[in-house]
Amino acid sequence: MITDVMWGRIEPLVPADPVRGRRWADHRRTLEAIAWKYRTCSRWRDLPDELGSFRTALKRQIRWAVDGTWERILAAVLAAVEGADDIGWTVSVDSTVCRAHQHAAGARKKGLQAGPNPTTTHSDAPEAA
Repeated sequence: MITDVMWGRIEPLVPADPVRGRRWADHRRTLEAIAWKYRTCSRWRDLPDELGSFRTALKRQIRWAVDGTWERILAAVLAAVEGADDIGWTVSVDSTVCRAHQHAAGARKKGLQAGPNPTTTHSDAPEAA
């Protein structure tokens, strides 16, 4: 998935191992796990075993979002392809997961009486034929 050329641009931008504690899992494999998850639209738990633990990938994705690593990677990639006209954007919005609250769908609320709308008034004009 991630070629050696791509990794050569990204590797200097990812955080180094912490001074104290355990070494982090391989950044490249974890980055491939994150890319796989979003490319396939799968759940984190469905991550293939060869890409490592889903917990590691999820925690790293969140950590990099908080510390600005993703912004640095995006800026570097955009700067690299800016002059080459080698980038295309595709945006997809899926609204099938949007749901309205039950009260927004016209459900009756407790305490309200069913009947004519009190703000509706009849006109004195004759009805049209």
